[in-house]
Amino acid sequence: MSELGTLLTDTVTRLFHDLVTKELIESAEKGVWPDKLWRALEEGGLTLPLVAEARGGAGGTWRDAHTVVRAAGKHAVPLPLAETIVGGWLLDQAGLDVPLGPLTIAPVHQDDTLRLEGAAGGWRLSGTASRVPWGAAASHLVVVAAGGDSPLVALVARAAAGRATADRNLALEPRDTLSFDGAEVVAAAPARVAPDAAILYGAMIRAAQMAGALESLLEQSVRYATERKQFGKPIGNFQAIQHNLAVLAGHVAAAGSAAEQAFVAADRGDPRRAVAAAKIRAGEAAGIGAGIAHQVHGAIGFTYEHSLHFATRRLWSWRAEFGTESVWAQVLGRAVAARGADRLWPDLTVR
Repeated sequence: MSELGTLLTDTVTRLFHDLVTKELIESAEKGVWPDKLWRALEEGGLTLPLVAEARGGAGGTWRDAHTVVRAAGKHAVPLPLAETIVGGWLLDQAGLDVPLGPLTIAPVHQDDTLRLEGAAGGWRLSGTASRVPWGAAASHLVVVAAGGDSPLVALVARAAAGRATADRNLALEPRDTLSFDGAEVVAAAPARVAPDAAILYGAMIRAAQMAGALESLLEQSVRYATERKQFGKPIGNFQAIQHNLAVLAGHVAAAGSAAEQAFVAADRGDPRRAVAAAKIRAGEAAGIGAGIAHQVHGAIGFTYEHSLHFATRRLWSWRAEFGTESVWAQVLGRAVAARGADRLWPDLTVR
């Protein structure tokens, strides 16, 4: 890990442990913006780890950013921190200045069509972006959209949306639909990223967040199995519970490794296959892991008073965002087939 990565790890661990409390998450789920937490994130340099130092960022790598994103998932941070990290990187890659405040990214779904059209003195955005994370709460939206002969990265003020339809996912995180009708953008520039970069890197951050949430599931389940007694001894002494916890630990390790490798591949500049594998593996682990955790906890795990649901509801939500396992399985399958049978074994063993 780099020096910056170590610094980010220490900072994010301390900050999340101190500020991301059960009460704060519950308050956020009722619609209260956690301003104190956001200000602490910005002051700690955690929102723009990938932005060049000349533009006010930390000048770090994707592997450095992985530390922040995974920790955000583990602690169920109720803010668009991961989206801000990706949005800042997209703007930086396009040579655009990154504003302060929370960012979000679009499109989230392949079927959404956003268009940038040239106009006097700039560009205008049209189309609808559905289920945008914190779409109505973010200060700006970072869009990757078609514009003329090539895709563009554009920075759009939240207020430019002609209509915003509020909604939430199962974890009660805002997922708003934003409609634009010739909205003026703050800035736009040719994209030096893939046309579907918002979805690609969105899937990558969700995989890392799921890996963090799975880690939280394991810690909570082991702790509960140690404390909860039945027939005079901790339930963790029973073989069936031990077996389930071992299965959960295996999924946590596999999902975490896959997610981290996707960030490593992003630093190399070709993350598509690694992102596909990570989103598939984390999604599979999310389904199995949440089931095991609730089995270990029994009925208490389903109560709102217990903290387990903060992780499980996010896992169930995040696995469907920026592409499900089936969508990314098709992407991975096509990529493997295109490279040919002779490349399959080296691709599996050299990474």
